[in-house]
Amino acid sequence: MRLFLGALTGLALILVGCGERQAAVDVTSGSDAAGFLPASDATAQANARLARTLDGLPSEDEALANRGFVASDENLTITDPDGAVIWRPADYGFLAPEPAASVHPGLWRQARLNQIHGLFEVEPGIHQVRGYDLANMSVITGETGWIIIDPLTSVETARAALDLVNRELGDRPVSAVILTHSHIDHFGGIGAVAGPETPIIAPAGFLEAAVSENVMAGIVMGRRAGYMYGTRLPRTQRGHVGSGLGKHPALGTHTIATPTHVIDETGQTLEIDGVRMEFQYAPETEAPAELTVFFPDLRAWCGAELVSRTLHNLYTLRGAEVRDALAWSAAIAEALDRFGPRTSVIFNSHHWPVWGQSESRAFLTAQRDVYKYIHDQTLRLAAQGLGPDEIAETITLPESLAGVFAVQGYYGTLKHNSRAVYQRYFGWFDGVPAHLDPIPRVEAAQRYVEALGGVDAVVMQASQALDAGEYRWSAELAQHAVFAAPREDAAREVLARAYEQLGYAAESAPWRDFYLTGAFELRHGVEAVDATAAGSAILQSIPLDMFFAAMATRLDGNRAARRDRVFNFVFADVGETHVIRLSNGVMHHQQAEAVADADASVTLTRAFWLRLLQQEAGLMEMIGSDQFAITGDRLALLGFFAMLEQPQPDFAIVTP
Repeated sequence: MRLFLGALTGLALILVGCGERQAAVDVTSGSDAAGFLPASDATAQANARLARTLDGLPSEDEALANRGFVASDENLTITDPDGAVIWRPADYGFLAPEPAASVHPGLWRQARLNQIHGLFEVEPGIHQVRGYDLANMSVITGETGWIIIDPLTSVETARAALDLVNRELGDRPVSAVILTHSHIDHFGGIGAVAGPETPIIAPAGFLEAAVSENVMAGIVMGRRAGYMYGTRLPRTQRGHVGSGLGKHPALGTHTIATPTHVIDETGQTLEIDGVRMEFQYAPETEAPAELTVFFPDLRAWCGAELVSRTLHNLYTLRGAEVRDALAWSAAIAEALDRFGPRTSVIFNSHHWPVWGQSESRAFLTAQRDVYKYIHDQTLRLAAQGLGPDEIAETITLPESLAGVFAVQGYYGTLKHNSRAVYQRYFGWFDGVPAHLDPIPRVEAAQRYVEALGGVDAVVMQASQALDAGEYRWSAELAQHAVFAAPREDAAREVLARAYEQLGYAAESAPWRDFYLTGAFELRHGVEAVDATAAGSAILQSIPLDMFFAAMATRLDGNRAARRDRVFNFVFADVGETHVIRLSNGVMHHQQAEAVADADASVTLTRAFWLRLLQQEAGLMEMIGSDQFAITGDRLALLGFFAMLEQPQPDFAIVTP
């Protein structure tokens, strides 16, 4: 049974642990404590040239990011219930005015702006707490209390943010909470701000979207999210500097709540605590379930994450369904037409606001156009016969967009977003017949290495490319060497050094963190991860049918195909019965009446089921519990559980 429980570790949140790793520089070797080497001369010179280009462009963003400052906690340190630090702005104290040679100057600039933290007045009646988590918590002043928009990732960070608001603006109750969309950095802290009677406003489909992707694909997403957010990297000029959207996702205690007011069409209005609100329903854009909200009396629009001060992701590197560029652009166009003439300020779920009607219109116009431009130009180039890789190398932004800081690739990139559009329309196959049935990576690597004269010859060529500043080619060669001979230290080190320099040159924070995490794991190995640690409040919200859908993805189909089976799972406390059928190695599930001639039936409570999933109850307690009973063929049931594979949350990425 315990293997079965581990098989559902995909229920874990995609945000994984981030240790407090601060790497000091070793001046004798030139490497820091994490093993990262300095920027090469080629990287340093390229970043210096870019810095001079950025210096020549006017920017008011530093003043805007500080505008309306009220207060901050100078020595802010937020800990989880075990005392582990989950948020500490001082970790990024290395972000000096002059960019480091090991960081793209545009990303350095963005990281410094995202480092500004505290309570800010957007306009009278609107405040934001920024820099207390990856996202912002916005606060609208009602007649008697606060209306909270997006209560951050964790209870601990949300509580600290609300404490700051009450300390500086006067203690008030929370009148309502608006959850703009279904990503955890915008709802996970709701347990700190909402009580059982608090009105909760969210888009239609919020609850299902908030938990579903973590159930079905959580293991893979969690592993890749560790790369995307640099959770193993030191927070230094050679490590993680930020995410582009903010600093990093906060850990701690994650919660969720069921909406009391559902927004399912544009134009819906509400008035709560004297505050009038007009909503836009914007599903299948940046998130599957998303809304924006306009405050007509304040002439202010909250754009949620529909718009940000960076190019966003049409495809997120942690892995998710490709987002619809046309729907995203159309939603921004709708907001521009509907709210633009009445808007004097835009504030969003990330970054700092946009003030002024003309400035707001220009901001929305650029955001609207960039996603449609990527969409249209990708299809134009595909129609010229270019595949996804060629399109990524060819596509460029026009000068009118290329000079807009708010659409630069600090998070999403033009390259991987164009690939996302291609994938949405054409899928994984680029039309080249040789790519229909390619040789598996390890075998291909072995053959390439053999054709090139052996591992030593490939490593030598990769080293020569590295010395010449040809880091992409060096990584290509060294990756073949590592996959052909994963224990060859020289191959691993050359690949790590190539990834290192690619990371230092990356404008996108997720690209940087992917490259540097790859280098880190090549040198230090993979860290074991506890992927069962989903928040209990999140688990409580997952419908039972999602648990069984996840279970089906763990089944060893060839073993299961040897005999068809039927099992009943009867949840006595919630009045649900779920029937499992095994047929041809496939697990089918439905909520239905118990099957009379099932091979076995399990009667249990949902509460005990959750304890099993969190591994708080083991086999002995299961046998002796009055919340768990088995009738029928016990061996058949145990055989079924034995066919559910244990997933590997720490699977290899940069090695075979």
